Amino acid sequence: MKIKYLAIALTTLALSACGGDKSTSTDTTVATDDTNNNKKVLIATESSFKPFSYLDNTGNLVGFEIDLANALCTQMGADCDIVAQDWDILIPSLQTNKSDAIMAGMSITKERLEVVDFSDAYFDNRLVLVGKKGDNITINDLAGKTVGVQQTTVSGEYLAKHQPDAIIKAYDKQDKVHLDLSAGRIDYMLADFVPAFDWLATDAGANFEIKGKPIDINDKVGIAVRKNDALKDEFNTALAHLKANGKYDELMAKYFANTPSGKTPDIQTVSDFVDTSNNTAKNN
Repeated sequence: MKIKYLAIALTTLALSACGGDKSTSTDTTVATDDTNNNKKVLIATESSFKPFSYLDNTGNLVGFEIDLANALCTQMGADCDIVAQDWDILIPSLQTNKSDAIMAGMSITKERLEVVDFSDAYFDNRLVLVGKKGDNITINDLAGKTVGVQQTTVSGEYLAKHQPDAIIKAYDKQDKVHLDLSAGRIDYMLADFVPAFDWLATDAGANFEIKGKPIDINDKVGIAVRKNDALKDEFNTALAHLKANGKYDELMAKYFANTPSGKTPDIQTVSDFVDTSNNTAKNN
């Protein structure tokens, strides 16, 4: 098994994962290694979703999902290439055989289950509202407020469904949400709790804080593969082995030991998005 990080430059107009948005992608990663006769698997990720997958100071892809992908491929005995793409072309690229799997903090939703399959979940996500310190506001007070989200994510879906009077501003990368929040071009951001906590620990996030409690929308993160692809079962078997032998817990501790889990008794719960206990979509 050998992991390779390939240089990739994609300039493509493509339909977004959930609809008709278009995006241009130009991402680069670094790269090398030899190949052998093992099964080849091309895994697509994103490059600006710290601490899941991001570029370090030397331009290398690093993060929880990169380490997890490496461990899964080792367990599977596969040669895995990991490439960075823009968020909006991840699913179209998978569907057109430009990649074999997606590991990019992608939530298992009923809309995505219509076009791709997902592995068993490897992360439980929660959403948090972030705003300036001292601003006494909750998720229920967003009417007329501009809230930044990464486009075609559960954050935007949640706001559209539960806070329709909020002004939603969508961005192609989470980093751009952070920049506009820091600059005062948006009032708040709604984001996955781990990247949000990670950003709050930086100088740029020093004047901001979580507003209210984490929001549990029964959001599970999994590996996306093409419909009816046997690779789904291979990932599931490998993931089960990593959970059994302690490697998965080791990676969770490495990246999330100092991040609040959000699993507290008083979390706000909105569980009407998708039932992922058996990887099946809800019908409501």
